[in-house]
Amino acid sequence: MMKARCLLRAPYSSSPLVSSTLHRFCKPGNKFASQNHTLAFSSSVSSSSVSPISSSPSPLSSHHKPQVPLFLRPPIYSATLSDLTNFFNWGKTLASSVGSSFEQIDNGPDATLLLRELKWFLDDAVEDSSLILHLGTPQNERFLSMEVRLRAGLDQIYQLWKQRIEERRPLQYIVGCEHWRDLVLSVEEGVLIPRPETEKIVDLVEDVVGKCGVLREGLWVDLGTGSGALAVGIARVLGKSGKLIATDLSPVAVAVARYNVERYGLQGSIEVRQGSWFDPLMDLEGELAGMVSNPPYIPSKDISGLQAEVGKHEPGLALDGGVEGMDHLIYLCMRTSTMLKPGGFFAFETNGEKQCNLLAHYLENAAGSNFRDVSIVSDFAGILRFVTGYRK
Repeated sequence: MMKARCLLRAPYSSSPLVSSTLHRFCKPGNKFASQNHTLAFSSSVSSSSVSPISSSPSPLSSHHKPQVPLFLRPPIYSATLSDLTNFFNWGKTLASSVGSSFEQIDNGPDATLLLRELKWFLDDAVEDSSLILHLGTPQNERFLSMEVRLRAGLDQIYQLWKQRIEERRPLQYIVGCEHWRDLVLSVEEGVLIPRPETEKIVDLVEDVVGKCGVLREGLWVDLGTGSGALAVGIARVLGKSGKLIATDLSPVAVAVARYNVERYGLQGSIEVRQGSWFDPLMDLEGELAGMVSNPPYIPSKDISGLQAEVGKHEPGLALDGGVEGMDHLIYLCMRTSTMLKPGGFFAFETNGEKQCNLLAHYLENAAGSNFRDVSIVSDFAGILRFVTGYRK
């Protein structure tokens, strides 16, 4: 049974740049903590439609083939438990050597977190994850000679963990997935890793459609969908009566989002379109019941100060929000009034309190009198994070 993971994944947030949600947190009483992520996916996507997990980033392509998350790969490799124990001891030594150096450099992961990640990595790589409990403990020779089925070759397992430490390649890219809300989403290089604070947008939509059935039955959009996290989460809230279109400029993101949509059997509810923001939606002006977005909002000057896992590996297209980090947020707000139908709801994620205040002021003043009930909402860590409202 796969445990919910608590990972380092929210290195940009507010002022200061690194927020209190820096380390991926598990909320108390999380009802999803014991979900088996193998069963979380639908079996509707055939293995021929995706690529095996890679030891290096894939080039951008308009016909990008998403990678198969490590835990979904067939266990066609093998090693002895002794060999796996040797890897585990080597991996622990490598992780322990980090100490607090990454944390001191850029608020990166310390050795304690990396040791947890090592176990999660093996949890995905080994067919029988119960064997991981025996690694590093005294065993008789007969037990150590037992064959262990693996989802990647032992050489690749060594290579991938070396990349995690020496290149600071995010674990999510190494295993090809991220645990988010009650989902396990495919992710890879070229796609932003979904953060825990973004989950709040799904809760906001759930609250809104619970009060207004008309919005539940209307058409929603997720702008800059990335992995499709918001699209999938919101479509599950809307149920069979709702429809959603997810857009993204990146062909890699579009391919991965479609993969996640199909994995959760939501092809009938979600359409993924490639293009910049509203460009793929020109046929829908004034028809949208709801609009959500987690756009790039990091000020350009702050990109170089991000954790190495983020600044060196995650797509700049999904991070850089321009000089003040507001370029995309302002553009989205400029078009919101023409895209939403009267009474339509919107929710945008920002970098924190300053951006929230600027955006709310713009919507209430510079955007004319097109909106009502503009609000600023905190994330799970209490940081002012979202701006919401309705079209008049």
